[in-house]
Amino acid sequence: MKNIKLIVFIAIVSSNLFGQNTHIDSLQQIKNIPFNYKSLIIPTTLIAYGIIGIENDNLKLINNEIKEEVSEHIDKKFTIDDISQYTPFMSVYALDALGVKGKNNFKDRTIILGTAYLIMGTTVYGMKKITKVERPDGSGKTSFPSGHTATAFMGAEFLYQEYKDVSVWYGITGYIVATGTGFFRIYNNRHWFTDVVAGAGIGILSTKIAYWIHPFIKSKIFKKEKKMNAMVMPFYNGKEYGLGMSMSF
Repeated sequence: MKNIKLIVFIAIVSSNLFGQNTHIDSLQQIKNIPFNYKSLIIPTTLIAYGIIGIENDNLKLINNEIKEEVSEHIDKKFTIDDISQYTPFMSVYALDALGVKGKNNFKDRTIILGTAYLIMGTTVYGMKKITKVERPDGSGKTSFPSGHTATAFMGAEFLYQEYKDVSVWYGITGYIVATGTGFFRIYNNRHWFTDVVAGAGIGILSTKIAYWIHPFIKSKIFKKEKKMNAMVMPFYNGKEYGLGMSMSF
């Protein structure tokens, strides 16, 4: 059962990767992705599945079956999912530093990433406060949705959008890492399957929205062409992992 569900999950998010428009915009045009309602289908379906699973007995049963089958624990102090959640979007900056140029310049992609992270973070935080779903390990009632998975899939979509015109394999790699992050959230007994599925949908949708509204944000908030320097780095304070961003204009 576990393997079947994970294969379906991977297939769904992979179809999102290949089902998008790969038209190359000229450098003179605003480098965003055009709004396409069809792009909403997969992420909203993932989110809906997770929300329905909060109260649906059949989906709760699936959650418990997966929990029973994936019952092993790994080191809680330094788990791979605490790091891998940041890998996809950090790869965009690493590739650029290595001379592999993506779709947008440093300023634009950083604005897009910041916007996506704000949308994703606000959504995840709000839904955790509203739903109050208990974690599988009983450590608290902040299980739904998975923030780690949302961060990973936000980054995977970001990596895909920036480098799909260079090679689709960058995006594939990002989605594989993101899917692995979701798997380890279940493996570590920190989230239910529905938490992970919803987190994936939120992450993907947040990045899509960030690209769609980027022209508006750039024209209204970042009107003047100023040089921008920024640093985005994950941090660990001994208790919690997070993301730190520093910008100078």
